[in-house]
This record gives sequence, structure tokens and C-alpha cells, in this order.
Amino acid sequence: MAPEIGGTAPAFTLPDAQRQPVSLGSVLAGGRSALIVFYPFAFSGICGGELQAVQDSLDDFQNERVQILAVSCDPTFALAAWAASAGFTFPLLSDFWPHGAVADSYGVFNADKGMALRGTFLVRPDGRVGFAEVNQPGEPRDQDGWRRVLGVV
Repeated sequence: MAPEIGGTAPAFTLPDAQRQPVSLGSVLAGGRSALIVFYPFAFSGICGGELQAVQDSLDDFQNERVQILAVSCDPTFALAAWAASAGFTFPLLSDFWPHGAVADSYGVFNADKGMALRGTFLVRPDGRVGFAEVNQPGEPRDQDGWRRVLGVV
């Protein structure tokens, strides 16, 4: 079950594309919110389009107030190749092992397909969820909604 708005977000530490640990707690401890964007697969069409749109407007989603954390169940090696080929400069985190454990704690793991659903969560510096949405496979997200939540639009 996805964490509810106002509830405490599940803590996690995951490796990024360079196999360096990134924790939700370290982002929040720095006084920033975290925009956690779960996506099904690296190198896939909708995911690529969504994350390219993030990269194209990165200042909207990653700045002194917020850090974007993109999470999939892909291994770090796939994420490193994808980040290099697409030019992504924000963290791509691997929920590969234990497979999908973090996605599952956020209620967005599809165990039958071994992938994360398109879940988006804004976690405020106090560790509480300020925004949550879950989209199904093939259903792209509205990033203008993220901008409104972040106060950009």
C-alpha cells in the first residue's frame, strides 16, 4: 500500500548508477524535500520521455529546495549506460536487490512483472509525504502537477 499524504515515508538507501549509496534520510537531513519518481524500466519509451522532460527542466525538479530521486528495479550497470546515453544528471537509483523492496514499501511494486509502477511521491524534510500519485504501466504522468506541488507553476 502506498504511503498516505501526511504519513511517514519509508526510509531507504539505494545505490545510484555509479554504485554509490544514496539515502532518503541524507536528502531530508539537508533540509530539502525529495521528489521520488518510480519508473518501470530504463531504456523504455514512456520512461525515457518522462525522464528526458525532467532533464530538460531540471531546475524545476532539483534545486536548493528539492532533490529528484528516480528509482527503478534495473541493475546499476543498466542505469549507468542509460544515464550516459541520455545525458541524465540527476540520480538514477537501483532497487534491484532485494528486488523491488523499496518500490514495494511505497506500494508500487508489480511482483508479477518484476517492475515498479509509475509512482511519484514528494517527501518533505520532516519525512512526511506531501504528494502521492500512482500511474499504471503505459499511463504517462503529468509533470505540470509536480510543478504545482513544488510551487514552480
